[in-house]
Amino acid sequence: MFSHAALNASLNGISALLLAGGYTAIRAGKREVHKVFMISAFTASTVFLASYVVYHIRVRQVVLFQGQGWIRPVYFALLLSHTILAIVIVPLILITLRRAWLGKFDKHRLIARWTPGVIVYLMVYQIYLGKSS
Repeated sequence: MFSHAALNASLNGISALLLAGGYTAIRAGKREVHKVFMISAFTASTVFLASYVVYHIRVRQVVLFQGQGWIRPVYFALLLSHTILAIVIVPLILITLRRAWLGKFDKHRLIARWTPGVIVYLMVYQIYLGKSS
């Protein structure tokens, strides 16, 4: 059986793939394709957020991390950074979408690279940048 947590992870993964497709499209100069990818990513992320909230309202309890040893502080450091970034990213997404909607592409570009998440951006586009870029 497909769990609710697996559904949420799948929606998040789909959103990430759509964001990557949108990034690839805009780098290739395909603005309309980019737009479709980004609207689709926003839709998948919105469905994820609704599903995540419904799940936690329905469960009505905190799901405790069961790992022990060295992985425990790693998990909580990851959880803390994830939680902070999840809170910060919502207004960034809305600002980025608004700027694109209004055709303010110069301002849109300024924050669009940070919207998918600072860590993802740094890892994918800065630290581990491929030779083809």
